[in-house]
Amino acid sequence: MSDNNTSTLKSYVDSATGTIQSAIGNLTGNTGDQAKGETRQDKADAEYQASHATAKLPGATISGSGAATRDDPNRTEGSWNQTVGSAKETVGGLLGNESLKASGRQQNLEGQEQEAKGQLHDFGSGAANRAQGAVGSAVSGLTGDKSGQAHYEQMRAEGKTQQRGAEHDIQKQGEAQREL
Repeated sequence: MSDNNTSTLKSYVDSATGTIQSAIGNLTGNTGDQAKGETRQDKADAEYQASHATAKLPGATISGSGAATRDDPNRTEGSWNQTVGSAKETVGGLLGNESLKASGRQQNLEGQEQEAKGQLHDFGSGAANRAQGAVGSAVSGLTGDKSGQAHYEQMRAEGKTQQRGAEHDIQKQGEAQREL
C-alpha cells in the first residue's frame, strides 16, 4: 500500500510485527532489533491514526486521503431539530410554559432519532461501498483494467470516509452522554 492509502489492517499487521521484532531484540539483547521494532510500532500507530483521521464540516466529512462525502440529510435535519427543540425547552422552562417546554423536549427527542437514523444509513452505506470498492479494485487489478481499478479505489475511499464520518459523530455523542 502506498503512503497515502492508509489502512487499519496494515497498521495492525505492522504493530504486531514491530512488537515481535522488539520482543526478539529484547530477548537476544540486540538493541538494534529492539529499536527497529519500537519504530515499526510507532509507525503503525501513526498509520492507524491517519486511517481514522476525518474532518467534520456541517453536512460533510473529509478524510485524510482527501475523499469527501455528504452526510445523510437526516443527520443534519436531526441535529437542527435537536438544537431548536433544546431552545424551545429552555425558553419554555424560563417562561414557565409547560406546553412549549414539552414541545421542545419532543422535538429534541425526534431530532435524536432522526440523526441516529442518518448515522446508521451512512455507516451501513459506507461499509457497503468500502467493501464493493475493495473487491472491485482487486478484480480490476487482476484483469488489468486501470480505469476500473481507479473507479473502485475512489468508491472504497468514499465509503471509508462516509463510515468514518458516522463513527466520528457517534463517538462524539457517546462522549457527550458520558459527561452528563
